Amino acid sequence: MSRILKLTVFMLLASVGYAQEVSRDDIRGLDEQIQDVKKDVINLTAELSQLEEKLLFPSNTQASFFVSMAEPRNFNLESVELKLGGEVVAHHLYTFREIEALQKGGVQKIHVANVQSGSHPLQVRFIGKTSSGREVTGEASYAVEKEVGPKFVEIKIAGSESAVNFKDW
Repeated sequence: MSRILKLTVFMLLASVGYAQEVSRDDIRGLDEQIQDVKKDVINLTAELSQLEEKLLFPSNTQASFFVSMAEPRNFNLESVELKLGGEVVAHHLYTFREIEALQKGGVQKIHVANVQSGSHPLQVRFIGKTSSGREVTGEASYAVEKEVGPKFVEIKIAGSESAVNFKDW
């Protein structure tokens, strides 16, 4: 895309001054301006994404769900399924990089939803493998108590024990 833009600018400059040559300094100056415009577009895109999330998920009804791994981390998580109010709201199959990040203490935002105040049943199912290759599955339920304001729930998976722990923020 940037090559096309550079070529277009160059052709415009060439067509404006038939006899006038375009110097390398002029082209460098245009290239720097194009790079500045690209940076501005990237920044604006990030701001628009934040505004979109605020509009779609207002803080008074927002509930965010995160997945992490408990110690010890000799377990490879393969998939996680979340049900909120009996409805599947998230299902994720993990890549090697995602598994590695979780094992190093990373946290994944798996789902964001608009949730009304009150109690909402949350069911979590996971599948994974131990370092020895044994398949492990686990399932757990939790009652999400939503009040006015944002709600954050961490789902901590302890794979080798087939356990799931929940933590509210």
